[in-house]
Amino acid sequence: MSVFHIAWRELASILNTAVGWLVLAGFLVIAGFFWSSMVSFYVTQSTDLLTNPYAGAQMNLSDHLLAPYFGNVAVVLLMICPAISMRLFSEEVRQRTMELLLTAPVSTASIVAGKLLGALGFVALMLASTLHLPLTLMVWGSPDVGVLIGGYASLMLVSATILAMGMMFSAMTANQVVAVVLTFGSALVLWVLGWAGSGDGATAEVLTGLGLLDHVQGFLTGAVKLSDLVYFAAMIGFFSLATHQRVEGYRWR
Repeated sequence: MSVFHIAWRELASILNTAVGWLVLAGFLVIAGFFWSSMVSFYVTQSTDLLTNPYAGAQMNLSDHLLAPYFGNVAVVLLMICPAISMRLFSEEVRQRTMELLLTAPVSTASIVAGKLLGALGFVALMLASTLHLPLTLMVWGSPDVGVLIGGYASLMLVSATILAMGMMFSAMTANQVVAVVLTFGSALVLWVLGWAGSGDGATAEVLTGLGLLDHVQGFLTGAVKLSDLVYFAAMIGFFSLATHQRVEGYRWR
């Protein structure tokens, strides 16, 4: 049983439930609503600025349409990812299949990585279902491809971080409600830390560095920094390691 086998098993288990398809449908409705609203607002603003060539020149698709859209979708994922991750290990405990999984010829690291990849695969499927929305801009505009790629990359990294966090809480409790509440609360704290650190001083700088929002902004502007990649890698690695230690503890019960 390999990592990818576990990931496929996890993805199939999500798609085999009505909840998984309801989450996918709900996400598409919300993402479509955001897109249509923001396109309508952008067109209205552009029309109003036709008489002002200086202001009109500052209106561009990347900064005034794509970046705000990806920012709104990231907030939606902030609420959806905890619901996806809450069942990763809690469901195994509830159905009493954890012992079966742990006795399989596979390492704990493979189990954790497979679970995370399976949940992330479902998020990738959701995001892929929205690709046609920004790609329509290619027909009547010239958006920055870097912002487009960076936007989807930021959504995947934010989702991976929240899913890894939710996986940790899911491994710590058999109650899925407790897992989703803890995950959403922690993810919300990480998101608003950037606002809390908006002032000056060393404390504000630390809070900003720990928050998700500041590291997402670089991707949305197409200017990705190494520190942003290190941040997401560290967060995903930390929560995955914590999950590994918790699941390893089940073996010694």
